[in-house]
Amino acid sequence: MNNSLFEQASRKPLAEALRPQNLSQMVGQSHLLGAGKPLRMAFDSGKLHSMILWGPPGVGKTTLARLMAASFDAEFIALSAVFSGVKDIREAIQRAELALQQYGRHTILFVDEVHRFNKAQQDAFLPFVEQGLVTFVGATTENPSFEVNGALLSRAQVYVLKPLSEQELESLFERAQTLVPVQFDPTAKQVLTGFADGDARRFLNLLEQIGNAAEIADIQSITVEFIQNTLTKNGARFDKGGDQFYDQISALHKSVRGSNPDAALYWLCRMLDGGADPLYLARRLVRMASEDIGLADPRALRLTLDACEVYERLGSPEGELALAQAVLYLAAAPKSNAAYVAYNEARALIKNDKSRAVPVHLRNAPTRLMKELGFGHAYRYAHDEPDAYAAGEQYFPDEMKAVNFYRPTPRGMEGKIGERLAWLRELDSKARITTFKE
Repeated sequence: MNNSLFEQASRKPLAEALRPQNLSQMVGQSHLLGAGKPLRMAFDSGKLHSMILWGPPGVGKTTLARLMAASFDAEFIALSAVFSGVKDIREAIQRAELALQQYGRHTILFVDEVHRFNKAQQDAFLPFVEQGLVTFVGATTENPSFEVNGALLSRAQVYVLKPLSEQELESLFERAQTLVPVQFDPTAKQVLTGFADGDARRFLNLLEQIGNAAEIADIQSITVEFIQNTLTKNGARFDKGGDQFYDQISALHKSVRGSNPDAALYWLCRMLDGGADPLYLARRLVRMASEDIGLADPRALRLTLDACEVYERLGSPEGELALAQAVLYLAAAPKSNAAYVAYNEARALIKNDKSRAVPVHLRNAPTRLMKELGFGHAYRYAHDEPDAYAAGEQYFPDEMKAVNFYRPTPRGMEGKIGERLAWLRELDSKARITTFKE
């Protein structure tokens, strides 16, 4: 272990020691950096343009910005939106002006975590981007559509960076072994790759930890057991308030809607493992029961509410089993959005319609005056009618044509509901024909 290269790596963090010095050393992002791909063409063209690099941590956003500055022989100024303010922005612009005036060098202004700047701070860059004083490169883990001002976004090309694949992390591993010369069992290498979760920086940091621990323990070959004893596994990449949170909720909802219980259970467990609030997930399951199952299986809503109550009583981890049970039931249940569609159509009609009076025969008549005014007169009490149904009765406001909001599907219990409603409509039709003849 007393290898000079390893000693060099111990003085400088492994992730920094292996930071690519040119594009050929970049690992990952082949969809942007491969031959004929957008970012490769930008490098080859010799023409700078402002951009937003959007992707998860540890996939090369900062490295790409540095390589761009080196490739174009440009001044490189880096700001972090976490620690910087308007004063820092002003100083960066002054440095850019100085670089241009004294050395004739253009400046690439790199802003990490740009989504953390407020609107005023983001607006501060606009005049200098428009003047061409700086080429703006922003890095963000959040969706720029929501987190970056439209004015700045319109002046920058958005590039989406992806997590590194297992094959790409293995390629990085081969490079790193020149600095951390320990042997890994094939399974141990796979486990370490899984710990990294597509994050190159995390992967190299973990590898460095393993190397240091192996040196202390005087171990030459790394096993799965050694990795598990040395490292504490972080949760899979997850942001409780960011895009990945909402992407995973969307995947859970769509897996339930698509009647795939295995995928639905996978996304539920991914979110629980990532630290999502189980009660938030429970509330979303209640929504799914109403929106995507509805009256095709009315039991779904009750079962989901029961799962919520079980979790409230037991907490984690015992209560999570009830949520899993609810997810499996919802995914396997017959699907109908007829209630959801009917509700939205009714809300839309009422929002755009005028205020209509309640028909006199449907009005309540608790006082003598109201009775004298005819409130409730000629109301037909359904329980006194054949089949407990007042065929042909009008329940919509006067002068308003009846609207068919609810259209049952033929699936599950809703199929029987549809059959009954069709029969009742037939009774209505016969009653109206009889009234017309009279």
